[in-house]
This record gives sequence, C-alpha cells and structure tokens, in this order.
Amino acid sequence: MIFVVTTYYKYKQYFVFFTVLLFGAFGILGFSPYNFWPASIISLTVFLKTILDSTWKKAAWNTFFWGIGFFGSGLQWIYISIDQFSNMCNCINILLIVFLVLYLILFPILFSVLLSLMQSYTTIWYAVSAAPVIWSIVEYIRGYMFTGFPWLQFGYSQIDGPLKGIAPIFGVEGITFTLILISGLLAVSIKRTQLSSLIISFGILLLLSPLTRIQWYHFQPQRAIHVSLVQGNIDQHIKWNSNYVEKILQTYINHTLPLLGKTKIVIWPESAIPGNEIEHNTILTLLDHKCRQFQTNLITGIIGIRYIQNYYHYYNSVIVLGESESYKYPNRNRYDKHHLVLWSEKFPFQRFFKPLLNLFNIPVPFMQEGCYFQPQLSVSCVKMTTAICYEIILGKQIRDNFKSDTDFLLTVANNAWFGRSIGPWQFFQMARMRALELGRPLLCSTNNGITAIVNADGSLQAQLPQFISAVLSDKVIPTTGLTPYAKFGSGFFLGIIIYIFLIFKCKNYI
Repeated sequence: MIFVVTTYYKYKQYFVFFTVLLFGAFGILGFSPYNFWPASIISLTVFLKTILDSTWKKAAWNTFFWGIGFFGSGLQWIYISIDQFSNMCNCINILLIVFLVLYLILFPILFSVLLSLMQSYTTIWYAVSAAPVIWSIVEYIRGYMFTGFPWLQFGYSQIDGPLKGIAPIFGVEGITFTLILISGLLAVSIKRTQLSSLIISFGILLLLSPLTRIQWYHFQPQRAIHVSLVQGNIDQHIKWNSNYVEKILQTYINHTLPLLGKTKIVIWPESAIPGNEIEHNTILTLLDHKCRQFQTNLITGIIGIRYIQNYYHYYNSVIVLGESESYKYPNRNRYDKHHLVLWSEKFPFQRFFKPLLNLFNIPVPFMQEGCYFQPQLSVSCVKMTTAICYEIILGKQIRDNFKSDTDFLLTVANNAWFGRSIGPWQFFQMARMRALELGRPLLCSTNNGITAIVNADGSLQAQLPQFISAVLSDKVIPTTGLTPYAKFGSGFFLGIIIYIFLIFKCKNYI
C-alpha cells in the first residue's frame, strides 16, 4: 500500500497529463455522430478544474495534453483526405496533421494561461465568471486567424441538447459561453466541495432549457415546394479523371430525368459536373432546355470561369438552370464560393512557394474568391442563402448574407474526401446549427452523404443513407420571421461580453 501511494505521488503529474488527455478525447463524444451532449460539460469541467488547481505553467502543460486528446481525436479524419488524395509521402502527411493540432492547441493554452494568471491575482469566483468571456474571445480569434478554423466549437454539441434554445438568440457562441460558465461552476464545486455552485450550474441548465420551446419563425404552408436532392456517390479517385466524365454526368442525368415535371427544384452537389462551364457549355445548354420544358429548376455545383485581364480565373460555383430565360454563359443567377479552404483551394503566397510545393509534390490550387456579399439564388419563386461546403460552418458569413425574405438555406458539399470518418457528421451538425440560428429550413446536398433536409429548428426532416447513389425528395415549407440572432448577430453577443466585463472589471466588487 505504501509502495502504491509513493509511486502515485512520484508520477502524479504524469497521471494528471494522462487523465486530461483522456477527458480531452472524451469531449468529442459530445459531437456528431456520437451526440452525447453531457460529454462536453464533463470534458470542460475536468479541463477547468486542472487549470484552477495549477500555476500558469502547469495549466499550460495540462492544456497541451487536453488539446492533444481533444483535437487529435476530433480531427483525425483530415488525415484521410491528405493521405489518400494528396500524393505526398506519409511522413509529410503526418507532419501536416501534427502541425495543425499543435496550432489549434495554442488557443486553449492561451485561455488557460490567462485564466490561471487571473486567478492568482483575484478570487476564484471572479476567474470563473470571467472564463466564458476569455474563452469566447480566444475562440473568436481562432475563427479568423489565417482565414479561420472554427471547427469543434463546444456549442455545436447542443444541437440536440437542452441548451439549443440559446442558438436563435445568441448563436452557437452563446451556447459555448454558457457551457464554459456551467463547467466552471462545476469545477469550483469539485475543488471546494461546495454545494452552492453545483446548484447554480444545474439551475442555469434548467432555467435555459425551456428556450427550446420558443418558435421564432412562422410556417408558410401555402408556399410549400417539392425539392429533390441527388446524391451521386462518385468515387473521389475518379471524380476528376477525364476518362470518367461521361459516366459521372450520366449518373446524375439518370437520376434527374424521372424527376422533371414532378419536382420543382433538383439539386446536385458541389462540383457535381467535373469541369468548368466553358468545357461543358453544350451539356449545360441541353440540360437547361430540358428543365425549362418541364418547368423544373436544376441547381448544380460546377467550376465557374472568367476571362479577366488576359487570365482565366476559376471559381467554385453554383449555377441555376431551367429559368425562364435560356442559360447563357455566364448567367447571373449563381453563387461563387467566397471562403476558400486553406491548402486545398488556395495556398498563401503560392507563387512564391510554388517551386517548394513542386519539390514536395504538393498540388497547388488556383481558385479565386467570390465576393463576400452575394445575391441570393432565386429559384422557382423561392430565395436561398447559399454556402458551398466549408462556408456553412461560418455563422457570421451566413448571417451577413441572410435576408429577411430568405426562404431556405442551401449548402452543397463533397465529403468524399473524408471517407467513412466522423468528419461529414461534424460538418452536418454545424450545418444544422445554421438552420436553428436563423429559423430557416436547410437543404444539404452532398456527393456521398450526409444529404438531408433540415427543419427550421435544426431537427431532421429527411435524410439519405451515406455511400449510396440515390435521390432524396420531399416537400419543404418555407418559413418567415427573424430570430434575435438574425436581427442582431454576433454584435449583440459581443455587447453581452462587454457588459460582463464592466460588471466584473474590479475584483473588489466580488
């Protein structure tokens, strides 16, 4: 027994590192496809407890291991796309993932150091009260630095949880804020064995749960429209192979022809047509004519192209066919992706680094950004705020382009890059949050899943199984009305943060 106790104290710090690493990984269970929402609170509580128990140096080390568990397990799916489709050697693939995880860990480390220093100069209650504010600011920076990577924000874990009612008021950031506050109170109750902070934390949870019953939008059943989403399930290894272009097009056309005249809107996923508009002008013209005959609109992803100043500029685009006027390149009813994904759609200073990229066999992307503000797609008398793939996780961009007369949200994506991993499920969870925040149905069309129709409250209306070639058809009812988040956006939430700072600006008041 004495040997066990001696050994424990000798290796206590390593035991703490291992524990926080496990609880960091445990936090991923709060996200889809696991959807165990209490996991977020449990993981954050352990994380905050270790910070409150430590000096800033120990807090930084504990956070480092917590971050390895959290980001390492939550983002392992990125390795699949790099390993299978980049043509780089395995050691470089591993290094890229390691660098990404280490970069993301810097943000919770910054949070833990600031919180630990604050606790050393003030009361624990002040520190816990300020923790949600510090976390929100650090997460805000993470969402914008180097084009931003706001993946795995804890608020998304509540899309089916008791705190989801906060989203239409303060957005996903408001949910994350609340989770940090509840977890901080739980951490204090454990540290000081106090019942009061435990009661307060559960009181907050119970007090905010009824918000889920508030409906901020109104249905318009008289404007219900029949929509069909085509999931082609095209293997990513052949998608851009010129020998398979005809086969890929035939897959989508075979699914679409029986729908003409029976559905008003048919949606193909991101870059469903493998090539640019000029190359496929003939097939686009024929499809446009056929759709117009049956009064059906076709929305499809394609590579847009413009000839500007003696150069061709390429865009990740969505276009609409079957309108009252014949399709003529380049038609105006389109959307060009604005937020390009770093490393896969663009490379910083790519002209300068091109020789180095060629040396390591790293493919160089040459996509151009669309405008930040773009008109909505107008299709069959409905208006859609559109996003392509990664953009749907950017709540501010979607909200800034959202209009009071928006009927649906639309996102098209190609998740075939990530195989049978948890990546597409995390993506879909974040997409559902946009519907909840803005009070509009979401149409999510993907190549191999998750293809789905989401209700205005973020719940699932209909969904196709992954990895099959099929069509999802259903009637979708537009909604109207503005949620508080749609009206005020993140500016309203930042006002709350400033207000809290003013309340707690002096530790003597606590």
